[in-house]
Amino acid sequence: MTTFDDIRPFRDEEVPAVIQRLQHSEALIHILIQLQFPIVSRYIDKPLVPLMRRRMASVLRGVKTVADFQRLMMHFVQHVIEKSMTEFTWSGLDQLDAGQSYVFISNHRDITLDSALMNFVLLKTGMHSAEIAIGDNLLSNPLMADLMRLNKSFVVKRSVPGLKAKLAALTELSEYISQSRAEGNSIWIAQREGRAKDGLDRTDPAIIKMLHIRNKKQKIPFAESMRRLNIVPVAISYEYDPCDVLKASEMQARAAEQYVKRENEDVESILRGIALPKGRVHIHFGAPLQDEFHNADEVAAALDQQIVAGYQLFPSNVVAFEQLQSLLPSWDLLAAQAREWMPTVDSAELARTAAEFSSRLSSYPQKLQSIILEMYANPLLSKFQIQQQPPEQPA
Repeated sequence: MTTFDDIRPFRDEEVPAVIQRLQHSEALIHILIQLQFPIVSRYIDKPLVPLMRRRMASVLRGVKTVADFQRLMMHFVQHVIEKSMTEFTWSGLDQLDAGQSYVFISNHRDITLDSALMNFVLLKTGMHSAEIAIGDNLLSNPLMADLMRLNKSFVVKRSVPGLKAKLAALTELSEYISQSRAEGNSIWIAQREGRAKDGLDRTDPAIIKMLHIRNKKQKIPFAESMRRLNIVPVAISYEYDPCDVLKASEMQARAAEQYVKRENEDVESILRGIALPKGRVHIHFGAPLQDEFHNADEVAAALDQQIVAGYQLFPSNVVAFEQLQSLLPSWDLLAAQAREWMPTVDSAELARTAAEFSSRLSSYPQKLQSIILEMYANPLLSKFQIQQQPPEQPA
């Protein structure tokens, strides 16, 4: 794939050079210390550096191929699950064939964990891991670029200027995905650019149009193109979002047109997402989309239907929905309509969650609290709306 050298993941022959860079990375050492000893200040971790350097060298010494690194990542993700989740579950894999490749399109809540957890499940159940689409904004940090491309990530060029350059980037991306699929690889891509910071999981039809570019050039009809892609909707649900306050702060700043991303802000979100408690986490794999779709909007609607339906609600969603009624009168009618449909939650668990959630919310700035409540309540609202207004079925 020499044509795609600027966007593809690393190949096996490139791994030794990347590992050498990682072994000499001071930034990686401090990140590992921060992950393992989160209460240690960044400014007093110096005594831990020699220990972590030796440990890191020992671990990386055995990494010679991309598969070796993925096995290392399996251990890392298992550690994240054990340390930051009370429960991790998955469903829907019985609808997939381990002998096929797929384009997994999922909702997007965490920069790295969404795809990492999905790949963990795939590998754990005997399937092949997927290549991961990442935005080029993450490549501004050389360490993140090395780690992600070593972990089967390819680059989506979001920051190219000008319409002509954007179209060329999208065409290259579509052709790369098509060629990678032809080689038997599965693909993971988020349903829209960036994370769903408001808790509303909606597919951008532009993603579907991008996937079709290569097949359109080959004169393949749209419906056939979608069948060949073998698209699988994936819903990932977090009981608690470690980055909820960061997302709320960004949304408020954007609303006031004051938002400028800080240096290493993405790295901070990645570390919080990995290290901080998430409660229960669930991944649901939907059924492959094989209907006779006529356009990108129909595909996006089918994705939304399955992703929202597959999203697992937790008591935190119910508690947030109910607390919003006292803050936002506009939610009263919605609450009255949706209350009968709400999932049944044990009263003792609901009381415990309400206390836990209230304590969490009170630790955040008051100006952000209604935004955070909506973030947690919106998945429940989405389920209610999808139930009330199912999308039209393709002919």
